[in-house]
Amino acid sequence: MRTDLFDFELPDQAIALRPAAPRDAARLLIVRPTEGGCARDDADLDDKTVRDLPSLLQPGDALVLNDTRVIPAALLGTRTRGGSRASVAFNLIKRVDENRWRAFARPQKRLIVGDRVHFGHGGDACMLGALDATVSEMADLGEVELAFDLSGPALDEAIAATGQMPLPPYIALKREPDDADRNAYQTIFAARDGAVAAPTAGLHFTPELVAALDARGISRHFVTLHVGAGTFLPVKAEDTEGHKMHAEWGEVSQDTANALNTTRSRGGRIVAIGTTSLRLLESAAADNGTIHPWRGETSIFITPGYRFNAVDVLMTNFHLPRSTLFMLVAAFSGLGTMRAAYGHAIRDGYRFYSYGDASLLFPATPRAGARP
Repeated sequence: MRTDLFDFELPDQAIALRPAAPRDAARLLIVRPTEGGCARDDADLDDKTVRDLPSLLQPGDALVLNDTRVIPAALLGTRTRGGSRASVAFNLIKRVDENRWRAFARPQKRLIVGDRVHFGHGGDACMLGALDATVSEMADLGEVELAFDLSGPALDEAIAATGQMPLPPYIALKREPDDADRNAYQTIFAARDGAVAAPTAGLHFTPELVAALDARGISRHFVTLHVGAGTFLPVKAEDTEGHKMHAEWGEVSQDTANALNTTRSRGGRIVAIGTTSLRLLESAAADNGTIHPWRGETSIFITPGYRFNAVDVLMTNFHLPRSTLFMLVAAFSGLGTMRAAYGHAIRDGYRFYSYGDASLLFPATPRAGARP
Protein backbone atom coordinates (compact mmCIF):
# COMPACT_ATOMS: atom_id res chain seq x y z
CA MET A 1 0.00 0.00 0.00
CA ARG A 2 1.11 3.58 -0.56
CA THR A 3 2.49 5.02 2.65
CA ASP A 4 1.00 8.45 1.96
CA LEU A 5 -2.41 6.89 2.74
CA PHE A 6 -1.29 6.82 6.37
CA ASP A 7 -0.23 10.47 6.52
CA PHE A 8 -2.08 13.13 8.47
CA GLU A 9 -1.39 16.56 9.92
CA LEU A 10 -0.31 16.34 13.56
CA PRO A 11 0.21 19.63 15.43
CA ASP A 12 3.53 19.75 17.25
CA GLN A 13 1.82 20.62 20.52
CA ALA A 14 -0.19 17.38 20.39
CA ILE A 15 2.87 15.30 21.37
CA ALA A 16 2.89 14.84 25.15
CA LEU A 17 6.16 15.63 26.92
CA ARG A 18 5.01 14.31 30.32
CA PRO A 19 2.51 11.61 31.31
CA ALA A 20 -0.86 12.19 32.92
CA ALA A 21 -0.91 12.15 36.71
CA PRO A 22 -2.15 9.83 38.03
CA ARG A 23 -1.48 7.47 35.16
CA ASP A 24 -5.07 6.25 34.82
CA ALA A 25 -6.34 9.84 34.49
CA ALA A 26 -5.29 9.77 30.83
CA ARG A 27 -8.09 10.07 28.30
CA LEU A 28 -9.38 6.99 26.47
CA LEU A 29 -11.09 7.24 23.08
CA ILE A 30 -13.44 4.34 22.33
CA VAL A 31 -13.41 3.51 18.61
CA ARG A 32 -16.01 1.18 17.08
CA PRO A 33 -15.86 0.78 13.30
CA THR A 34 -19.00 1.28 11.28
CA GLU A 35 -19.98 -1.07 8.50
CA GLY A 36 -17.23 -1.13 5.93
CA GLY A 37 -14.65 0.20 8.40
CA CYS A 38 -15.27 3.87 7.59
CA ALA A 39 -16.53 5.96 10.49
CA ARG A 40 -18.79 8.73 9.21
CA ASP A 41 -19.07 10.92 12.28
CA ASP A 42 -18.25 11.14 15.97
CA ALA A 43 -21.30 9.02 16.87
CA ASP A 44 -18.99 6.01 16.52
CA LEU A 45 -16.57 7.46 19.06
CA ASP A 46 -16.86 7.87 22.81
CA ASP A 47 -14.66 9.98 25.09
CA LYS A 48 -13.74 8.26 28.36
CA THR A 49 -10.74 7.99 30.69
CA VAL A 50 -8.46 5.02 31.29
CA ARG A 51 -9.96 4.44 34.74
CA ASP A 52 -13.26 3.67 32.94
CA LEU A 53 -11.65 0.58 31.36
CA PRO A 54 -13.25 -2.02 33.70
CA SER A 55 -16.78 -0.88 32.76
CA LEU A 56 -15.89 -1.01 29.06
CA LEU A 57 -14.89 -4.68 29.20
CA GLN A 58 -16.82 -7.76 30.28
CA PRO A 59 -16.30 -10.39 32.97
CA GLY A 60 -14.37 -13.26 31.45
CA ASP A 61 -12.28 -11.05 29.17
CA ALA A 62 -8.50 -11.48 29.41
CA LEU A 63 -5.97 -8.66 29.34
CA VAL A 64 -2.56 -9.39 27.84
CA LEU A 65 0.25 -7.11 29.00
CA ASN A 66 3.92 -6.85 28.13
CA ASP A 67 6.14 -7.32 31.21
CA THR A 68 9.38 -6.14 29.60
CA ARG A 69 11.52 -3.68 31.56
CA VAL A 70 13.15 -0.70 29.86
CA ILE A 71 16.87 -0.38 30.45
CA PRO A 72 18.48 3.10 30.63
CA ALA A 73 19.72 2.74 27.06
CA ALA A 74 20.40 6.42 26.25
CA LEU A 75 24.11 7.13 26.63
CA LEU A 76 26.06 10.33 26.07
CA GLY A 77 29.62 9.58 25.04
CA THR A 78 32.86 11.35 24.24
CA ARG A 79 34.58 10.08 21.11
CA THR A 80 38.36 10.22 21.04
CA ARG A 81 40.48 9.84 17.91
CA GLY A 82 44.10 10.80 18.28
CA GLY A 83 44.00 14.22 19.93
CA SER A 84 40.44 15.09 18.86
CA ARG A 85 37.29 14.74 20.96
CA ALA A 86 33.59 15.04 20.12
CA SER A 87 30.29 14.40 21.90
CA VAL A 88 28.03 11.72 20.43
CA ALA A 89 24.65 10.53 21.76
CA PHE A 90 23.79 6.84 21.53
CA ASN A 91 20.58 4.88 21.95
CA LEU A 92 21.24 1.18 22.40
CA ILE A 93 19.04 -0.91 20.11
CA LYS A 94 19.88 -4.56 20.46
CA ARG A 95 22.42 -6.68 22.30
CA VAL A 96 24.64 -8.69 19.95
CA ASP A 97 26.56 -10.71 22.55
CA GLU A 98 28.09 -10.38 26.02
CA ASN A 99 29.94 -7.13 25.24
CA ARG A 100 28.54 -5.77 21.95
CA TRP A 101 25.44 -3.65 21.29
CA ARG A 102 23.89 -2.19 18.16
CA ALA A 103 23.07 1.49 18.68
CA PHE A 104 21.74 4.57 16.96
CA ALA A 105 24.42 7.28 16.99
CA ARG A 106 23.69 10.99 16.73
CA PRO A 107 25.48 12.33 14.77
CA GLN A 108 26.88 9.18 13.17
CA LYS A 109 29.12 11.25 10.90
CA ARG A 110 31.43 11.94 13.86
CA LEU A 111 32.36 8.25 14.05
CA ILE A 112 34.52 5.79 12.13
CA VAL A 113 35.42 2.17 12.87
CA GLY A 114 38.11 2.03 15.53
CA ASP A 115 37.05 5.18 17.40
CA ARG A 116 37.12 4.96 21.18
CA VAL A 117 34.06 6.21 23.10
CA HIS A 118 34.02 6.98 26.81
CA PHE A 119 30.84 7.09 28.90
CA GLY A 120 30.15 8.32 32.41
CA HIS A 121 33.65 9.33 33.39
CA GLY A 122 33.53 11.53 36.44
CA GLY A 123 30.15 10.09 37.46
CA ASP A 124 28.85 7.07 39.34
CA ALA A 125 30.05 4.69 36.64
CA CYS A 126 33.62 5.25 37.83
CA MET A 127 32.76 3.18 40.90
CA LEU A 128 32.01 0.28 38.58
CA GLY A 129 35.05 0.80 36.39
CA ALA A 130 35.33 2.88 33.25
CA LEU A 131 32.55 2.37 30.72
CA ASP A 132 34.47 2.49 27.47
CA ALA A 133 33.77 1.09 24.03
CA THR A 134 35.22 0.81 20.54
CA VAL A 135 33.20 1.46 17.38
CA SER A 136 33.45 -1.96 15.74
CA GLU A 137 31.08 -1.50 12.80
CA MET A 138 29.23 1.23 10.89
CA ALA A 139 25.80 0.55 9.37
CA ASP A 140 22.99 2.36 7.58
CA LEU A 141 20.32 4.64 9.08
CA GLY A 142 22.61 6.02 11.77
CA GLU A 143 23.43 2.64 13.30
CA VAL A 144 26.77 1.56 14.71
CA GLU A 145 28.04 -1.41 16.67
CA LEU A 146 29.80 -0.75 19.98
CA ALA A 147 32.20 -3.28 21.51
CA PHE A 148 32.36 -2.43 25.24
CA ASP A 149 35.39 -3.18 27.38
CA LEU A 150 33.07 -4.67 30.02
CA SER A 151 30.84 -7.67 29.41
CA GLY A 152 27.96 -9.61 30.93
CA PRO A 153 26.52 -8.46 34.27
CA ALA A 154 29.34 -5.93 34.79
CA LEU A 155 28.33 -4.20 31.55
CA ASP A 156 24.66 -4.26 32.57
CA GLU A 157 25.48 -2.59 35.88
CA ALA A 158 27.61 0.08 34.22
CA ILE A 159 24.90 0.90 31.67
CA ALA A 160 22.30 1.11 34.46
CA ALA A 161 24.50 3.54 36.39
CA THR A 162 25.47 5.68 33.40
CA GLY A 163 22.49 5.67 31.05
CA GLN A 164 19.23 7.55 30.98
CA MET A 165 15.79 6.37 29.95
CA PRO A 166 15.62 6.20 26.14
CA LEU A 167 12.81 8.67 25.49
CA PRO A 168 11.52 8.75 21.91
CA PRO A 169 13.26 11.36 19.76
CA TYR A 170 10.02 13.34 19.54
CA ILE A 171 10.37 13.98 23.27
CA ALA A 172 14.15 13.84 23.71
CA LEU A 173 14.70 16.60 21.13
CA LYS A 174 12.48 18.92 23.20
CA ARG A 175 13.74 18.15 26.70
CA GLU A 176 16.43 16.12 28.42
CA PRO A 177 15.49 12.86 30.18
CA ASP A 178 15.47 13.30 33.96
CA ASP A 179 15.08 11.27 37.14
CA ALA A 180 11.27 11.39 36.88
CA ASP A 181 11.46 9.44 33.62
CA ARG A 182 13.06 6.43 35.34
CA ASN A 183 9.67 5.76 36.93
CA ALA A 184 7.33 7.39 34.42
CA TYR A 185 8.76 5.52 31.40
CA GLN A 186 8.35 2.12 33.08
CA THR A 187 5.13 0.14 33.54
CA ILE A 188 4.14 -1.18 36.96
CA PHE A 189 4.38 -4.67 35.44
CA ALA A 190 8.02 -4.35 34.32
CA ALA A 191 9.86 -7.54 35.28
CA ARG A 192 12.28 -8.67 32.55
CA ASP A 193 15.15 -6.40 31.46
CA GLY A 194 15.70 -5.92 27.76
CA ALA A 195 13.52 -3.22 26.17
CA VAL A 196 14.96 0.03 24.85
CA ALA A 197 11.50 1.56 24.44
CA ALA A 198 8.46 1.29 26.69
CA PRO A 199 5.31 -0.70 25.90
CA THR A 200 3.44 2.56 26.30
CA ALA A 201 -0.18 1.40 26.60
CA GLY A 202 0.86 -0.33 29.82
CA LEU A 203 2.08 2.97 31.27
CA HIS A 204 -1.54 3.93 32.03
CA PHE A 205 -2.09 1.20 34.61
CA THR A 206 -2.12 1.84 38.36
CA PRO A 207 -2.64 -0.53 41.32
CA GLU A 208 -6.11 0.98 41.74
CA LEU A 209 -7.04 0.25 38.12
CA VAL A 210 -5.71 -3.31 38.43
CA ALA A 211 -7.84 -3.85 41.55
CA ALA A 212 -10.94 -2.59 39.72
CA LEU A 213 -10.27 -4.94 36.79
CA ASP A 214 -9.86 -7.85 39.20
CA ALA A 215 -13.17 -6.98 40.87
CA ARG A 216 -14.85 -6.94 37.46
CA GLY A 217 -13.68 -10.50 36.75
CA ILE A 218 -11.19 -9.58 34.04
CA SER A 219 -8.10 -11.76 34.10
CA ARG A 220 -4.55 -10.58 33.53
CA HIS A 221 -1.79 -12.41 31.66
CA PHE A 222 1.73 -11.53 30.59
CA VAL A 223 3.92 -11.90 27.56
CA THR A 224 7.39 -10.46 27.00
CA LEU A 225 8.43 -8.47 23.95
CA HIS A 226 11.66 -6.51 24.34
CA VAL A 227 10.67 -3.40 22.43
CA GLY A 228 13.38 -2.07 20.13
CA ALA A 229 14.17 1.47 19.09
CA GLY A 230 13.16 0.55 15.55
CA THR A 231 9.63 1.36 16.68
CA PHE A 232 10.62 5.05 16.39
CA LEU A 233 11.78 4.81 12.78
CA PRO A 234 9.53 6.47 10.21
CA VAL A 235 8.49 4.57 7.10
CA LYS A 236 10.48 6.29 4.35
CA ALA A 237 9.55 3.93 1.54
CA GLU A 238 6.79 5.06 -0.81
CA ASP A 239 5.10 1.65 -0.50
CA THR A 240 4.74 -0.51 2.61
CA GLU A 241 6.40 -3.41 0.77
CA GLY A 242 9.63 -1.41 0.75
CA HIS A 243 9.84 -1.07 4.55
CA LYS A 244 11.91 -3.49 6.62
CA MET A 245 10.88 -4.04 10.24
CA HIS A 246 13.49 -4.44 12.98
CA ALA A 247 13.26 -7.84 14.68
CA GLU A 248 12.42 -7.92 18.40
CA TRP A 249 12.76 -10.81 20.86
CA GLY A 250 9.65 -12.10 22.55
CA GLU A 251 8.15 -14.99 24.48
CA VAL A 252 4.68 -16.41 25.10
CA SER A 253 4.80 -18.98 27.90
CA GLN A 254 2.90 -22.26 27.98
CA ASP A 255 0.85 -20.99 30.96
CA THR A 256 -0.17 -17.82 29.13
CA ALA A 257 -1.03 -19.69 25.95
CA ASN A 258 -3.18 -22.18 27.90
CA ALA A 259 -4.99 -19.42 29.81
CA LEU A 260 -5.79 -17.44 26.67
CA ASN A 261 -7.02 -20.49 24.79
CA THR A 262 -9.26 -21.29 27.76
CA THR A 263 -10.58 -17.72 27.77
CA ARG A 264 -11.50 -18.03 24.12
CA SER A 265 -13.15 -21.44 24.57
CA ARG A 266 -15.40 -19.92 27.27
CA GLY A 267 -16.46 -17.04 25.04
CA GLY A 268 -14.16 -14.42 26.56
CA ARG A 269 -12.25 -11.87 24.51
CA ILE A 270 -8.51 -11.40 24.31
CA VAL A 271 -7.67 -7.75 24.93
CA ALA A 272 -4.14 -6.78 23.91
CA ILE A 273 -2.72 -3.93 25.95
CA GLY A 274 -0.46 -2.30 23.39
CA THR A 275 0.71 -3.07 19.90
CA THR A 276 3.69 -4.99 21.32
CA SER A 277 1.39 -7.52 22.99
CA LEU A 278 -0.71 -7.75 19.84
CA ARG A 279 2.26 -8.31 17.53
CA LEU A 280 3.61 -11.06 19.76
CA LEU A 281 0.25 -12.81 20.09
CA GLU A 282 -0.27 -12.70 16.34
CA SER A 283 3.22 -14.17 15.88
CA ALA A 284 2.28 -17.04 18.21
CA ALA A 285 -1.22 -17.74 16.87
CA ALA A 286 -2.25 -20.37 14.35
CA ASP A 287 -4.70 -19.60 11.55
CA ASN A 288 -7.53 -21.06 13.63
CA GLY A 289 -6.79 -18.65 16.50
CA THR A 290 -5.09 -21.17 18.79
CA ILE A 291 -2.20 -19.49 20.64
CA HIS A 292 0.91 -21.64 21.01
CA PRO A 293 3.92 -21.19 23.30
CA TRP A 294 6.41 -19.15 21.33
CA ARG A 295 9.94 -17.85 21.80
CA GLY A 296 12.18 -16.04 19.35
CA GLU A 297 12.43 -12.94 17.22
CA THR A 298 9.50 -11.42 15.38
CA SER A 299 9.54 -8.83 12.62
CA ILE A 300 5.82 -9.09 11.85
CA PHE A 301 4.61 -6.02 9.92
CA ILE A 302 0.84 -5.61 10.07
CA THR A 303 -0.88 -3.48 7.43
CA PRO A 304 -4.47 -3.32 6.11
CA GLY A 305 -5.52 -6.62 4.63
CA TYR A 306 -3.98 -8.65 7.47
CA ARG A 307 -6.36 -11.17 9.08
CA PHE A 308 -6.13 -11.12 12.87
CA ASN A 309 -6.10 -14.53 14.49
CA ALA A 310 -5.55 -13.86 18.20
CA VAL A 311 -6.75 -10.45 19.36
CA ASP A 312 -10.34 -9.22 19.81
CA VAL A 313 -9.79 -5.76 21.35
CA LEU A 314 -6.75 -3.47 21.36
CA MET A 315 -5.83 -0.70 23.81
CA THR A 316 -3.08 1.51 22.43
CA ASN A 317 -1.75 5.05 22.49
CA PHE A 318 -2.03 7.50 19.60
CA HIS A 319 0.67 7.02 16.98
CA LEU A 320 2.55 9.22 14.55
CA PRO A 321 1.80 9.81 10.87
CA ARG A 322 3.24 7.24 8.44
CA SER A 323 4.36 5.03 11.35
CA THR A 324 4.13 1.24 11.29
CA LEU A 325 1.94 1.50 14.39
CA PHE A 326 -0.65 3.71 12.69
CA MET A 327 -0.64 1.17 9.86
CA LEU A 328 -1.32 -1.57 12.42
CA VAL A 329 -4.31 0.19 14.00
CA ALA A 330 -5.64 0.93 10.50
CA ALA A 331 -5.43 -2.79 9.79
CA PHE A 332 -7.29 -3.58 13.02
CA SER A 333 -10.16 -1.09 12.87
CA GLY A 334 -10.09 0.14 9.27
CA LEU A 335 -8.18 3.02 7.71
CA GLY A 336 -11.27 5.21 7.33
CA THR A 337 -12.28 4.58 10.93
CA MET A 338 -8.83 5.45 12.26
CA ARG A 339 -8.47 8.59 10.15
CA ALA A 340 -11.83 9.76 11.53
CA ALA A 341 -10.83 8.81 15.09
CA TYR A 342 -7.49 10.60 14.86
CA GLY A 343 -9.14 13.66 13.39
CA HIS A 344 -11.49 13.74 16.38
CA ALA A 345 -8.58 13.21 18.79
CA ILE A 346 -6.58 16.10 17.32
CA ARG A 347 -9.55 18.47 17.32
CA ASP A 348 -10.46 17.51 20.89
CA GLY A 349 -6.97 17.94 22.32
CA TYR A 350 -5.97 14.33 22.94
CA ARG A 351 -2.27 13.91 23.71
CA PHE A 352 -0.20 11.76 21.34
CA TYR A 353 2.57 9.21 21.52
CA SER A 354 4.46 7.57 24.37
CA TYR A 355 3.35 9.84 27.22
CA GLY A 356 0.01 10.60 25.62
CA ASP A 357 -3.58 9.40 25.93
CA ALA A 358 -4.98 6.06 24.79
CA SER A 359 -7.62 4.51 22.58
CA LEU A 360 -9.67 1.33 22.93
CA LEU A 361 -10.15 -0.17 19.48
CA PHE A 362 -12.64 -2.74 18.26
CA PRO A 363 -12.01 -4.69 15.05
CA ALA A 364 -13.40 -3.88 11.64
CA THR A 365 -13.84 -7.63 11.13
CA PRO A 366 -14.55 -9.46 14.42
CA ARG A 367 -13.32 -13.03 14.49
CA ALA A 368 -15.96 -15.73 14.05
CA GLY A 369 -17.74 -16.52 17.33
CA ALA A 370 -16.39 -13.50 19.19
CA ARG A 371 -18.91 -11.65 21.36
CA PRO A 372 -19.33 -7.92 20.66
